[in-house]
Amino acid sequence: MAHEKGHEPITILRRRQVEERVGLTRSTIYRRVAAGSFPAPISLGARAVGWLEAEISNWLLGQVAKSRKAG
Repeated sequence: MAHEKGHEPITILRRRQVEERVGLTRSTIYRRVAAGSFPAPISLGARAVGWLEAEISNWLLGQVAKSRKAG
């Protein structure tokens, strides 16, 4: 994937990849997106969406941080 000088390439994850990575179901992901507590997908076309891998990774890191504070 081509990218601008000085920028990391962007990786898009599809829904099933996101489900596997975060351990949440489709309905939970979309409920959290609607509530603003999970990264929103981006449109890839008429009927396709994906999530930026960096946003999913950052969300996971935030979940770990919250979990460590609560414990």
